[in-house]
Amino acid sequence: MRSATDGEPVPGDLTARARIRDAAIACVARNGVTVPLRTIAAESGVSASLIVHHFGSRAGLRDHCDNYVLERIHTLKVAALGPAGAHVLREQIDHIEAYASLVGYVLRSLQAGGPIATGFLDRLVADTENYLADAVTAGTVTPSLDPAGRARALVELAVGALVLQLPGPGEPLDLDALPAWLRAYTDRMTLPLLELYTRPLLTDSTLLDGYLTAGTPST
Repeated sequence: MRSATDGEPVPGDLTARARIRDAAIACVARNGVTVPLRTIAAESGVSASLIVHHFGSRAGLRDHCDNYVLERIHTLKVAALGPAGAHVLREQIDHIEAYASLVGYVLRSLQAGGPIATGFLDRLVADTENYLADAVTAGTVTPSLDPAGRARALVELAVGALVLQLPGPGEPLDLDALPAWLRAYTDRMTLPLLELYTRPLLTDSTLLDGYLTAGTPST
């Protein structure tokens, strides 16, 4: 039988990796990106050396978690913008509490500032641009004059208000209270946001036309 070091996981290996990954996501959400590896090890019920065995290093674990969280967000967004979007969105809203750790992980990553926040935000924006482009092709999203700019604006608007609700970088986030808070936030924001995205706020294009006629500001 091949071992994990040969490139194929032994039976149970993926389960252990998933347990460590989920524990790391919860620990980052609760304590921030500087959470000690030993805390993640205790949360997942393994040794720190086993974490290093699976992921190579703390940075390797962080990269794995980043990829997983971004992939989960991508999957959820693509499904909500697909042909069965109304049903899928309703299902996601009905189970919004289940995404509390993912939301906490994203917000802690952005709260960290510096290269960690910039890199994670850039990847989130790029992925948003990609799935919006697919939705434009599918006919469920309106084309944009500036696809990259629209994607960045949507991401920054979506996470900006949430980041303001976080405790300080060194203060723990109550994961037990986060699901209920996320439920209340979702219930409060879903209708106005869907209306804003579906029915234009402005009744005509006067402001946009004037802006385009004057030329965009230099950067």
